[in-house]
Amino acid sequence: MLIRPADPNTTTPVEMEDVSMQVMVGREDNAPHFSLRHFVVQPGGHTPRHQHNYEHENYIIEGTGTIECDGEIENIQAGDTFYIPANKIHQFRNNSDQPLRFLCLVPTTFDGDQATPGS
Repeated sequence: MLIRPADPNTTTPVEMEDVSMQVMVGREDNAPHFSLRHFVVQPGGHTPRHQHNYEHENYIIEGTGTIECDGEIENIQAGDTFYIPANKIHQFRNNSDQPLRFLCLVPTTFDGDQATPGS
């Protein structure tokens, strides 16, 4: 069994503007299929507009912002869950004055992929 807190103080910067990440459970923990990542987007920060060939599911822990997916922009807030299909261009943006924290579930083979963060 593995227990690890989602702690914004233990995230590490990724190659994005004002974004950090912590792998909660992943391939280094011998997870065979899925990885759970914890992202913190600072006020005014955002992930790049990007796409990749895998789906991911997200849960907003704290804060507010927007998600753009396939040209559609929606407001997001703590408690929201959403699905990003594979190959859809998407971006997370924090337009507030508080950190935006979310969990992101991806295939284990992509749990440390710095080229497509916020995925």
